[in-house]
Amino acid sequence: MTFSTLTYDPATDRPQEECGVFGVRGADKAAVLVAFGLHALQHRGQEACGITSYNGRRFHSERHLGLVGEHFTDPATLDALSGSMAIGHVRYSTSGAPVLRNVQPLYADVRGGGVAVAHNGNLTNARALREELVAGGAIFQSTSDTEVILQLAARSREASAADRLMHALRQVEGAFALVALTNDRLIGARDPLGIRPLVMGELDGAVIFASETCALDMIGARFLREIEPGEAVIVDDDGIHSLRFAPVRPARPCAFEYIYFARPDSVIEGRSVYEARKRMGIRLAQDAPADVDVIVPVPDSGMTAALGYAEEIGKPFDLGIIRSHFVGRTFIQPTQAKRDLGVRRKHSANAAVLKGKKVLLIDDSIVRGTTSKKIVRMVREAGATEVHFRSACPPITNPDFYGIDMPMREELMAASHDPGKMREMLECDSLGFLSVEGLYWAVTGEARDDARPQLADHYFTGDYPTRLVDRDRTSSAKDQQLSLLVDA
Repeated sequence: MTFSTLTYDPATDRPQEECGVFGVRGADKAAVLVAFGLHALQHRGQEACGITSYNGRRFHSERHLGLVGEHFTDPATLDALSGSMAIGHVRYSTSGAPVLRNVQPLYADVRGGGVAVAHNGNLTNARALREELVAGGAIFQSTSDTEVILQLAARSREASAADRLMHALRQVEGAFALVALTNDRLIGARDPLGIRPLVMGELDGAVIFASETCALDMIGARFLREIEPGEAVIVDDDGIHSLRFAPVRPARPCAFEYIYFARPDSVIEGRSVYEARKRMGIRLAQDAPADVDVIVPVPDSGMTAALGYAEEIGKPFDLGIIRSHFVGRTFIQPTQAKRDLGVRRKHSANAAVLKGKKVLLIDDSIVRGTTSKKIVRMVREAGATEVHFRSACPPITNPDFYGIDMPMREELMAASHDPGKMREMLECDSLGFLSVEGLYWAVTGEARDDARPQLADHYFTGDYPTRLVDRDRTSSAKDQQLSLLVDA
């Protein structure tokens, strides 16, 4: 993540994931496998991509703005990324226009050898650490918190590059899944609570790390296991070694991986994402039933939950909204009229399904409500007699600080309005949400343990799983400034 102001896109009106990572050791032309793996992870970030390889003599790196397919399909490019070890990254930028200096993997020469890092997540004490490092003479080349990890490694007194990286990881807080490359090792590491996902696989003797199992499937690799929270797995000439850099704690994987971010064909913590989303729809039908004629998903993320809902109430599922797959991220436009067109560039009403029907729309979530309102209007204009809306996750009342681009609390619709007011604002005939209990039933099959929650569910509960050092420091500074103004 970067340190400047978030540029959440109100026309898209969805939380956005930061990135995906992929690493290979022990394969001829490892960069080719990384490119394929990044293709499978493209949904996690569409604004930038990069690959770094090591051929036993030197590191090679290619970093670009844009999609994987735009930059890593040319055989000459991949041939230049020579070596049997490589890591890669796809990125979604959360600050202004993406710039090349923030594109990962990031590389540094440290005592003990070179190290390249690709990181998914957000460090909640990155700003505090950065200020300390700058005060000590560090010169930063990017605005990414990933570089904080590299700077900490550079200042470590440990002998090897790998040990220096472990020393750095012990100082950071928040959420991260990362892959790193040194002169002789591939490393995969996951934050102490396992908030961000990371898995390990094998292909013809090569070891693979990936953000999701769908990337292993893309290259025909065999899933081995999840990287444990607080664990670093080091792969070198002597084999695979596990190192724990943080004490064992109960895992709290991100609930939104199941709700929205992960591909439906991925498996997280042994749970099928597809099955979890379908169960969300089943439970949603129980939590918020409706007397309607047809169940219509808001594509594509509402599809699976809508299937579960339709099966549970015994009503037809149909594609009443058609999505264009040739439209990228909605541009932020200078006028409201142009912003309204942003939704229609992505979604079109299918009047043949909607006209004269009582329609139930199902989406994965409601963030600011801007897109949801426009879709409700679009469905009415297509001839629906009633339009009901259901969210396949609980009301989002709190922002995220672990690597998800999401508005601050005052911009979240559910943080400021009760469901009745939200229904009026969205102009729908009824509005319903999956309960927190229903979410846990769908994902874990168990009730939420209030003493030790099984998921990172702070978006709905306000129960943040780690300290929020940078946020609290910022809040404290604002309070001090306000106090000075009052005193004056």
